[in-house]
Amino acid sequence: MSDVKNSYETVFILSTKLGEDAIAALVQKFKDLIEANGTIDSIDEWGKRRLAYPIMKQEEGYYTLVNFTSAPEFTAELDRIYKITDGVLRSLIIKKEAKKEE
Repeated sequence: MSDVKNSYETVFILSTKLGEDAIAALVQKFKDLIEANGTIDSIDEWGKRRLAYPIMKQEEGYYTLVNFTSAPEFTAELDRIYKITDGVLRSLIIKKEAKKEE
């Protein structure tokens, strides 16, 4: 991995059909994964929210927002893991703009 570190924001929506224990376990899994590859700046669990439109015939999902700092290579791996994890309805990783010094 390179020494370059960028700030990112990721949101993932988990299926509420998983049940509370499985949701908590998945949120913890992603927290651990991000911490192992970078630094978590903040975590905001929004909890159950109604989806803007049904995804896989589901009307609501469990939302979690994580702000973190990591090497750029890690985001591709995180995205890959989101895609292969059962119960992840949607995920998004956004690179935050670096704050410019004035």
